[in-house]
Amino acid sequence: MFSVLTNVKSSRSIIKPLIIKRLSSAGTKAISLSISIVSLLTLTLALTACQQPTAGQRNAQIDKPDDVKINIASPDWGNAATLTAMGYPPIATGDVRVWDRWVGTPELPTSTVDVGIRYQPNAELIAQLPVDMVVDNFFYEHARNLYGDVPAEAVMFAAKGKSATWADYAEPTRQLGKLIEEPKLAEDYIAKSQSDISIAGARLQQRYPKVKKFAVVQFSDANNMRMYVANSLFQPALTQMKKELMVLGEGNSWGFVPIRMGDLAQLDEDVCLLIIDPLSPITKAEIKDSLIWQRLGYGNNRCVGELPPVWIYGGMSSLVSLANNLSEVELKGGDAS
Repeated sequence: MFSVLTNVKSSRSIIKPLIIKRLSSAGTKAISLSISIVSLLTLTLALTACQQPTAGQRNAQIDKPDDVKINIASPDWGNAATLTAMGYPPIATGDVRVWDRWVGTPELPTSTVDVGIRYQPNAELIAQLPVDMVVDNFFYEHARNLYGDVPAEAVMFAAKGKSATWADYAEPTRQLGKLIEEPKLAEDYIAKSQSDISIAGARLQQRYPKVKKFAVVQFSDANNMRMYVANSLFQPALTQMKKELMVLGEGNSWGFVPIRMGDLAQLDEDVCLLIIDPLSPITKAEIKDSLIWQRLGYGNNRCVGELPPVWIYGGMSSLVSLANNLSEVELKGGDAS
């Protein structure tokens, strides 16, 4: 009897795993089927999303001014900012998320579409937009194949010689006017910009009549910085404001010379140092604690001021933004006291 019961128990123990195995197999198939269905739905939604314009793209098509003749996209912030300041904003540009941090003004319309990284824009996104022309410069020419059949034109704001002039910024602005078929719009903007910069210069002179000379830097860390020199946009801006730009050497093709904090001692004490943001709180604290900085005496016997962001490699709009920022800056120490 014991042997019979043992055999029965053994049979049940064999049958039970078989049932569990079959149930497990069925469950696995059901799960696999569910996953397949979910994957198929996800793929369908993704493909549908690629075919539908985003909210930003729809806004770009709906919110554009009625008098816009040509829809412009530009990966270059200098061109994008100048077009925006002219009242003819591009429908798309890149890195919009950090525009305020590096460019500041003018503000982009909310309808402007962010096409991703400026150096490598999103080709699929651009293809969904009603772009008639891309305006770039030599720095972005490698990406032109991403635009398909859309024509691209190069407009470059930069010094043509060792020292930047007003013409180096006025002529490219006129070029933009021709490309958008609005030459008068460009001429009006150039005239207004010159007037605005002159007014800003007069305002600065009224606030700080003794400050005549400026040096301009942007810190990369607490000891290293870029000093912007004669072939940068600061030269024509300060010239229009009837001020003088002081430099330590000849700059590279980008308009600056790398220096260290100790090099600032070579500047005369009547030169006011302008620090261009962005400047992180950590770097600012490290500069304040620097013994070299303390011995230089900025804020005491030497003049210093901190300016809001301005796109250093920009166009006419950057000249105007710089002038307006400088006319409102709080200067401390030296001749500003």
